[in-house]
Amino acid sequence: MTSRIEDDFELELRSLPGVLNVALEKDDGGVVTVVTLVAVGLEVKETEAVARQVASLYYPHAVVRVDDAGDVLQHVPTDDSRIVLVSAVADATDGAIRVELSHGGRHGQGWSRNGALIGGAEATLLAMAELGYAVPFVLHSVTPFAASRTWPVVVTLRALADGSERYGIAKAEDETVAAAKATLDALNRFPLTLRTARR
Repeated sequence: MTSRIEDDFELELRSLPGVLNVALEKDDGGVVTVVTLVAVGLEVKETEAVARQVASLYYPHAVVRVDDAGDVLQHVPTDDSRIVLVSAVADATDGAIRVELSHGGRHGQGWSRNGALIGGAEATLLAMAELGYAVPFVLHSVTPFAASRTWPVVVTLRALADGSERYGIAKAEDETVAAAKATLDALNRFPLTLRTARR
């Protein structure tokens, strides 16, 4: 659960030019310690400077980071410990979204009936659970940008423990694939909080 101050802070950051997404990380006491923005455009450095000024009014000790969406999208993980997206498709008969993941020779599937974007993210989280991982996050939002298929999808996950947020960003010709990839990107950014196998 977020506070009114956090909501106002996040809204102010999201209104900055070029900002696609905002994620907040908190300490054990629930205080925001890290603010990460994903921005696009030529003024990423200027956006970072303004974001620091805004943060200083709400959380003076928070670290502010701004990731360029172009740089994030160019990063392709090569670590074998990463979960691999096998497929993300809509069932031809009933339209349900099915996501299949692979990791270490194991496969997991997840299903959702909540449309291409939300369904793609939800099914990815369910497939992670079937792979045997305890995923300490819930889906917070799935945000597509522009009408063009070449623009990214941003998925934001919220931690069950402290409400902090993790984001992932990806693009693909198919929006379901983009949502699934963005969900994995969010999870793969924080492998130590994710890799707790269920026995």
